[in-house]
Amino acid sequence: MLSYNARFVHSRVRGARLAWTAAGSGPPVIWAHGLTSRSYAQEDAGLFDWTPLTSAHRLIRYDARGHGLSSGAPDPAGYTWPELAADLLGLLDAVAPGERVDGVGASMGAATLMYAALADPGRFGRLVLVTPPTMWETRAEQSRGRLAAADLAERSGKAALEALAGDVPTPALAGAARAAMPIEVDDALLPSVLRGAAASDAPGAVELARIGVPVLVLAWSGDPGHPVSSGEALAACLPDARLRVASTPDELAAWPEMVRRFLG
Repeated sequence: MLSYNARFVHSRVRGARLAWTAAGSGPPVIWAHGLTSRSYAQEDAGLFDWTPLTSAHRLIRYDARGHGLSSGAPDPAGYTWPELAADLLGLLDAVAPGERVDGVGASMGAATLMYAALADPGRFGRLVLVTPPTMWETRAEQSRGRLAAADLAERSGKAALEALAGDVPTPALAGAARAAMPIEVDDALLPSVLRGAAASDAPGAVELARIGVPVLVLAWSGDPGHPVSSGEALAACLPDARLRVASTPDELAAWPEMVRRFLG
C-alpha cells in the first residue's frame, strides 16, 4: 500500500507527533484528509489520487492528530476543527517555514483548511475544498450521530463501528472504495476524535467572506454526510469560489486533473 511504502517523518507540533511525507518539487501543496482516515487512505482505496500534483508541486501529506501514524491524547477538545487548523499551521511552520502554500482538503480536512485560512490569511494562495461536510442547519443530525458512534466505540471498540459501516448505504460515486476504507484511529483515541468532530461546525457566513483567496469547491451527489448543499453554501459565501459537482463516476475521476489545473 502507498502509505507503508512512503517515508514518513515525524514533527513535534503542539504536543503531538504528526507524521508527514513530501513528494515532488515546486511550490508546496498540503493535503488534509477526512475524519478517521489518514494521509494515503483514499489513494490506497482508489478514490482520490493526488499524485499528478507532484509534477509541478511539492505535495505534503500528513496524518492529522490521533489519526494514522500521528499521536494524540484522549481529549475531545484537541480534535475540533479550529484546533486541527492550529495543528496544520504548526506543521507548515516546521515543513514549509515562511512559504505560501496551497491547500487541498476533504471533509474534515476541508474544514481544517477553512479555519487555518481564517487564522493565518497570508499563508495560503489557493484552496481546494473536497466533499465539504455537513454544516450549519444540516450539522445537528450529523453531530448526534458522531456522539452515538463515540459511545459505541467506547463500549465496543472501532471494530463495532466498522461492522456497522457495511450496513450504511454509500454514495454510488464512491462505491467499494469508500466502503473499504478502515478506521485509522486507535481504540483509545476514537471516542475523543468523534466527540471533537461532533462539537465542530463550519465558520459562519461572515467569517467565510474573509477568505479572499481563490477556492475550488468539489462536491459529490448522493452523500448526506457531505451534501451538495454544503458546497453550494460555501460557493455563495466565499468571495472567489467556483463549485463543481460530480454526479457520475467519470466526473469524479476528473477531479485530480481539475485540481492540478486549478493550482496551476
